[in-house]
Amino acid sequence: MGPKIKTSLLVVILLVLCGFAIGLGSVTFIYGQGYSYLLDDPKACVNCHIMRDQYDSWSKSSHHAVATCNSCHTPENIYFKYINKVDNGFMHALKFTTGTFKDPIRIRQHNFNITMQACLKCHGDIMSSTLHQDPLREGRSCVACHREVGHTH
Repeated sequence: MGPKIKTSLLVVILLVLCGFAIGLGSVTFIYGQGYSYLLDDPKACVNCHIMRDQYDSWSKSSHHAVATCNSCHTPENIYFKYINKVDNGFMHALKFTTGTFKDPIRIRQHNFNITMQACLKCHGDIMSSTLHQDPLREGRSCVACHREVGHTH
């Protein structure tokens, strides 16, 4: 077999593998309704059955009329918002596919920090009171006292 045939065969194999990966990725993206995560609809979060409790509790919370999942769980900057969504989507898919997620699910520290920034963005004006300054200086978070605000349980 000549070098030209080997190169052609290698190109065909690479094209078939790329086509397979793109096809499988597309089917998975469509089946998993991946496109819904690019939107701002909280119903996207219940595509995954494990998020049903979080969605239901948010819909009963005091924030459901003024905040979506993205309001509290993604960075404000549009670039970092989608980087964070890709990271979370990959981690969710990996953990759910491999069955290595904790039930009930727990927020990662990185995402918790984003949520804290969202609290301060909307409610930073009330943080000037000593009632709030001292606990935050001590390292307590907003949800230490206001656990039921975003999700009722």
